[in-house]
Amino acid sequence: MPQLRVGLAQVDSTVGDLAGNADVVVAWSRRAAEQGCHLVAFPEMVLTGYPPEDLVLRHAFVQASLDALERLAVRLADEGLGELVVVVGYCGRTEFPVPAVGRPAGEPQNSAAVLRGGEVVARYAKHHLPNYGVFDEFRYFVRGDRLPVVRVHGIDVAVVICEDLWQEGGPVSAARSAAAGLVVCINGSPYERDKDDLRGPLAGRRAVEAGAALAYVNTVGGQDELVFDGDSLVVDASGAVLARAPLWEQALLVVDLELPEASSDTTGPVDAGDGTTLHVERVTLTSAPLPAYEPLVPSVAEVLGPEAEVWGALVTAIRGYVLKNRFRSVVLGLSGGIDSALVATLACDALGPGAVHVVGMPSEWSSGHSVTDAQDLAERQGLHWSVIPIAPMVDAWLESVELTGLAVENLQARVRGTTLMALSNQSGHLVLTTGNKSEAATGFSTLYGDSAGGFAPIKDVPKSLVWQLCRWRNAAAASRGERPPIPENSIEKPPSAELAPGQLDSDRLPAYDVLDPLLDAYVQRDQGRAELIEAGFDPATVDRVISLVDAAEHKRRQSPPGPKITSRAFGRDRRLPITSRWRETAAPSAAEPETARPEGQ
Repeated sequence: MPQLRVGLAQVDSTVGDLAGNADVVVAWSRRAAEQGCHLVAFPEMVLTGYPPEDLVLRHAFVQASLDALERLAVRLADEGLGELVVVVGYCGRTEFPVPAVGRPAGEPQNSAAVLRGGEVVARYAKHHLPNYGVFDEFRYFVRGDRLPVVRVHGIDVAVVICEDLWQEGGPVSAARSAAAGLVVCINGSPYERDKDDLRGPLAGRRAVEAGAALAYVNTVGGQDELVFDGDSLVVDASGAVLARAPLWEQALLVVDLELPEASSDTTGPVDAGDGTTLHVERVTLTSAPLPAYEPLVPSVAEVLGPEAEVWGALVTAIRGYVLKNRFRSVVLGLSGGIDSALVATLACDALGPGAVHVVGMPSEWSSGHSVTDAQDLAERQGLHWSVIPIAPMVDAWLESVELTGLAVENLQARVRGTTLMALSNQSGHLVLTTGNKSEAATGFSTLYGDSAGGFAPIKDVPKSLVWQLCRWRNAAAASRGERPPIPENSIEKPPSAELAPGQLDSDRLPAYDVLDPLLDAYVQRDQGRAELIEAGFDPATVDRVISLVDAAEHKRRQSPPGPKITSRAFGRDRRLPITSRWRETAAPSAAEPETARPEGQ
């Protein structure tokens, strides 16, 4: 059978940086050519960065994408890469606009192009547009109804985009009708825990459905709340995995394939099996098969353990947000507790110790180990460490404003938040917040206090997972003969905000081994009160937790962005009204409104 050497360029792009992204495509195309690839594929919308969101509704942005694509095709040829077939994602627009209510302005399309010889030789527009979870593609794009099949060295290659693989029927079925020998799928598939366990079987099923080998290339890197893990792979027509790229790294996955010689010239409409018709279009670039050559041994990346996988996601997200937004350094409050210890260690791994500034801000009620544990961590990792006692600042407030109880507790958190923001203004640091998902869910935070900052690295990390990650990171260091980065006391001591004498998290929240599974059921899986109780949760605890979660929506709406790592993160994934009287538990009547929220404001 004919042979084809395919490269999958698992690269990181930046939204809106069309010139920089084009440089990335050229550089990695050159690597592919140097390794003898005949075809190289890049991720979904690599030229514009993904996801560009409402930018695609701007005519100027779409036109800039189209212009950049044409320039890229010419540049590849000018730089001696004209014989390489390059598949690249970009933002296009439909050639057959039918503007109407409900269709996006400007008729943009999530598109792929095949470049060769200085020209755009084929274009494809995504057919299945996801409209769930973090995706709003019906808002942004017009679906495509054509399937280009490009003949390369005697092999017919079909191109599809991301969601086209996740849905039954559509372009994959059409590729079978067109007798394609290879399906290339370009992707911007965001990470969530255990998603890599889904991709291989999914790609295998679709390869069998298409009756063709399938090459799946995914982007890598952080983009606001989304983080992309790579995990590009190639499967044969039986669904067996032939090659797989590593998680969290830019990489060129190269694989030699033996594929059936092109046997069909069918064009025109075919039944896509999803209630639509796709029009098969054919472009012949090179019809003669290549002379036989010795294939490379394909690489299959090592599978990461669950904690290593999440750690990679959080490190990648911090690095992407900080560097792409052109910050040079970060600052955070280091309390000696486990949450700030985790965030500081993640930041150190992402940016290096020289870019991480940590500040101890003891108050009247801070324990002695609060400062000593924090200093110990900073010294272990080589972070910039300073101490700013906040008690005098709190006292100054209290001399001017009479406050008691919870208001004084929150005042301490707000003084700390203001101090960190002042340091940010002074030195240009990005403030990292240290709240976890369990706290965000229950409103266990202070607005404009511990929630004040620019990026929230662990906002989608439940407290139980915080402990797992810290223990894993220390064990990983020990296995390499290194000193564990996190002091054992920060991990083992009972969690406390230390805003009042003897205060512990357990004073106001259920134990985390009870709370986190309940939150998972209520937030992740949308189980209601009756289902939660039927699942075995204590009714009083269910009522308490549901009330806490529902009352804290206003806080979550004002929190900084942070990376999604679970199947349902707060923010893009879970959108609820702030103003709502719907409660699954007993709620006050309209005549007796609630007068207070958990943890105040």
